Amino acid sequence: MNCFRKWRRPGCLVLLICLLACSSQNRESGKEKRPPNIVFILTDDQGWGDLSGNGNRNLSTPNIDQMAANGATFDRFYVSPVCSPTRAEILTGRYSVRGGVYSTSAGGERLDLDETTIAEVFRNAGYRTAAYGKWHNGMQYPYHPNGRGFDEFYGFCSGHWGHYYSPMLEHNGAIIKGEGFVIDDFTNQAMTFMDAHRDRPFFIYLPFNTPHSPMQVPDQWWDKFKDKELVDLHRDPDKENILHTRAALAMCENIDWNVGRLINKLEELALLDNTIVIYLSDNGPNGSRWNDGMKGRKGSTDEGGVRSPLIMQWPGTIEAGKKIPQIASAIDFLPTLAEMAGIHYQTKKPVDGQSLKPIILGQGHDWPDRHVVNHWRGRTSIRTQQFRLGNEGRLFDMFADPGQLQDIATQKPEVVAALSKIKKDWEATVLTELPEEDLRTFPVGHPDFKFTQVPARDGIAHGNIKRSNRWPNCSFYTNWTSLEDKISWEVDVVEEGEFEVVLYYTCREADVGTTFEISCGAAKLRGQITEAHDPPLIGREEDRGDERQESYVKDFKPLKVGNIHLEKGSAELAIRATKIPGEQAMDFRLMMINRL
Repeated sequence: MNCFRKWRRPGCLVLLICLLACSSQNRESGKEKRPPNIVFILTDDQGWGDLSGNGNRNLSTPNIDQMAANGATFDRFYVSPVCSPTRAEILTGRYSVRGGVYSTSAGGERLDLDETTIAEVFRNAGYRTAAYGKWHNGMQYPYHPNGRGFDEFYGFCSGHWGHYYSPMLEHNGAIIKGEGFVIDDFTNQAMTFMDAHRDRPFFIYLPFNTPHSPMQVPDQWWDKFKDKELVDLHRDPDKENILHTRAALAMCENIDWNVGRLINKLEELALLDNTIVIYLSDNGPNGSRWNDGMKGRKGSTDEGGVRSPLIMQWPGTIEAGKKIPQIASAIDFLPTLAEMAGIHYQTKKPVDGQSLKPIILGQGHDWPDRHVVNHWRGRTSIRTQQFRLGNEGRLFDMFADPGQLQDIATQKPEVVAALSKIKKDWEATVLTELPEEDLRTFPVGHPDFKFTQVPARDGIAHGNIKRSNRWPNCSFYTNWTSLEDKISWEVDVVEEGEFEVVLYYTCREADVGTTFEISCGAAKLRGQITEAHDPPLIGREEDRGDERQESYVKDFKPLKVGNIHLEKGSAELAIRATKIPGEQAMDFRLMMINRL
């Protein structure tokens, strides 16, 4: 009682209020000390001009535009001319050629295993990590996302997919069937992950696969565009395919809707103020459409092929509506996000990028001029804040001539000389890290992962066998008409073991009874197709345009062939038909080799 009376004295009452306030502040401080979540949204083949916020009057992207209003927008941000190199640079903070990425398929998209990824950096710092969508930096473990720092992966590992409605996907290596339109599905998976891990920091990588072709999008978005008159056209209107543009813009509006769903979910979970949300694309537009008059499109090292939108939102920390004029690049993400999250990290190899935190948070008043290198298949372009040296040696003043219409090389010989030296040095020191010949085999049977997917994409066809399409990523093999035919892969069995083999096939009724042999070194396994499965090709009825390049696909059936014992080491993995009772053995999509 006496103690209570003491606390009731005026001075003690003030002290009590102060203690309670301090306790409350400490609790709030504890919340503030929690590292920020990261939601990293990467679109596929969306140009800088495919946003209403960047001036395109043909479409409306209110959710992405609102992100820009709530956060920072980079005015001149650069990526690689195509998909897999940009992804490699985001993951590592290093130029993609350093990591062995030189192609978009058949193994050339793989990121070397001695590279440190941004997911590893964040997972080592205590984050839960997940990736949902198109990976495109390696399929077989440990190239697989689950081997590169991601606790969770749902999507596909190839460079493109042939059908966007409930397609064959994978979940942590296991083949599964998607649920609905892929972008909606990937977004649903990300929101579920947010919900499940709301109480600890998470890093979510959302590499969407649209507006990459095939041009498929639900009616809800297409109906607005199918007959729409476009008011903003490509700088050379004769090159524009209006139907393709309409489909691409419809796909961009679907992306915008899903961005809105992600933001709303963060708000619902009371996580929005402590989450950095990033939005960008992996290269220039996949068609000749409005892009503010820039030269080049996907695949080009000119401005239009490598300039990407970049928006970064972190309410209360990043100034709303901030415009950042300084040039920056995909190689900057790892050091930037690690520093903004307060992560001290070490990578196996030095990064090429630099932290953009000072200019994002308004501290980079003395930010020095720098250069950015854009490279693809023998073409190298150098960008400084004011100039671009094109791959053919032409020089453009990007302040006065953003469309690269006038070569000023003869007027600025000193600039040409300086940038040419940078180019020469980069090609001599960085590009030379890419081996002339890719000697990497495909790993099979890693002891830390149950599943190894061996797709038609990575195989070599012998004899009469043909791909369903010239672009391998989602292709299958057909026209298997002779016992002399085979499909082979150069593999490395990482560790000896017993494995279950599952084959994904289609077969007409007349071809039932086909027998085949799978071999890997001295090991052999025989199988037989006893059930017809002859579904139609899928995709044509959903296509919104007439420019499909990818293979149509089928609903392939899994066949459990049996178990095989594999010895450790390099070998040729092959499948041959031993009896073809009809016209052809089967259509082959992939083989799963699952460690028992």
